[in-house]
Amino acid sequence: MAEKCTLCPVECGQDREKRRGYCGADNAISVAKYGLHPFEEPCISFRNGSGTVFFTGCSLRCVFCQNFELSRARVTREVSVRELAGIFQALEEQGAENINLVTAAHYVPHLIQAFSLYRPKIPVVYNTHAYEKIDALRAIDRYIDVWLPDMKYFSPKISLRYTGREDYFERASHAVAFMTQRKNDVRDGKMYAGCIVRHLVLPLCASDSVQIVNWFASLRSDAYFSLMGQYTPCGEIGKFPELQRRITPREYKKVRNALFASGIKNIFLQELGAADEKFIPDFSDNTDTLF
Repeated sequence: MAEKCTLCPVECGQDREKRRGYCGADNAISVAKYGLHPFEEPCISFRNGSGTVFFTGCSLRCVFCQNFELSRARVTREVSVRELAGIFQALEEQGAENINLVTAAHYVPHLIQAFSLYRPKIPVVYNTHAYEKIDALRAIDRYIDVWLPDMKYFSPKISLRYTGREDYFERASHAVAFMTQRKNDVRDGKMYAGCIVRHLVLPLCASDSVQIVNWFASLRSDAYFSLMGQYTPCGEIGKFPELQRRITPREYKKVRNALFASGIKNIFLQELGAADEKFIPDFSDNTDTLF
């Protein structure tokens, strides 16, 4: 990474000691904010909330990203490896149910260093858009208890339109298949190990969502599938009129029915009432908390 970064499928080849990579990150760790998150899946937030660390930068950069300021590296706070390890410890001391690493793929080498300084006594969650390289996942695997990937697009045309990446499904399907090998350990409603694959239904994309459901079912995994209906117009969507509305009940029902018919056993459902800006974290300096 120091001379030619190839951590993610973009493989931009930047020397991040000298300039930012495609993801918007240089060789310094950038954390936008961290705190207790009460609105993840019930087995992740559990009672006290998930100890969530939001990293700055992203290699996928969906046009509708609800964390737009972060994915475009507009909110930055540099921390050292030692400070990152301290954040893990501070969240643990606050009673966090786990350490939740959000969009951290471009910091895998730094994470490994941080875990060598402090290994949390609570589960570690890797929260990702799934546009990942298997080698990077294998490198961080020993430190991760729960994989929490988004499976965003099936169609290359849709992923190209919204991310500029035609190979999203090709890459993400391999990454998610790797993650779903983690066996579930859920006790008294809390997940200690395992995998939850998330999918956000987008306007006019219900058929694409059904394709993802069917693909996931073909894995015959015990991993959980979390269907999300929370899409809220955000980001830079001026050129995308179809994204300037929330999904309809009909669109959501089509995907939900396909999920029920798929034979997938472990399911989380997020109904349309979650499509509200109050569920989007506050990354400003106006508060020390996320919500």
